[in-house]
Amino acid sequence: MSNEEIYKNNPLHGKKLEQILEELVDFYGWGILFAYININCFKTNPSIESSCKFLRKTQWALEKVESFYMYKLKNLPKPDDTQFDLPPRDRIVPLNQKPRTPRELSLEDAERVRYNKQKANLTRSIRQKASTAEDPWGMSRRK
Repeated sequence: MSNEEIYKNNPLHGKKLEQILEELVDFYGWGILFAYININCFKTNPSIESSCKFLRKTQWALEKVESFYMYKLKNLPKPDDTQFDLPPRDRIVPLNQKPRTPRELSLEDAERVRYNKQKANLTRSIRQKASTAEDPWGMSRRK
């Protein structure tokens, strides 16, 4: 199986950033995007053009938008830890996972989601620090 075939099930495969943003804005609107992703270009005079310009320059923000697209709009199951560490465009989506109907999101729910993300990031950070403490120079990862 070629790399092309492996990544073809990823909803981001072959999608341009403008297409992704247009789909997100058409379905959720700028307010929901800002509430869930918390990127200022979605709050202050938002437009597809200005958002694309910012996202192309800012890798972390682009990855947040692409993750939101995959796991909220396309409603795919969350990735495992090994796939989570990869950028969304590089993640392998198993062939048995197909996009589903988009999740219904609200501004009220955004605060709860933000709290849960902070908690998960803290847990992940603690796990990474523990593994780094056991192998501070990353020798076990070298081949």
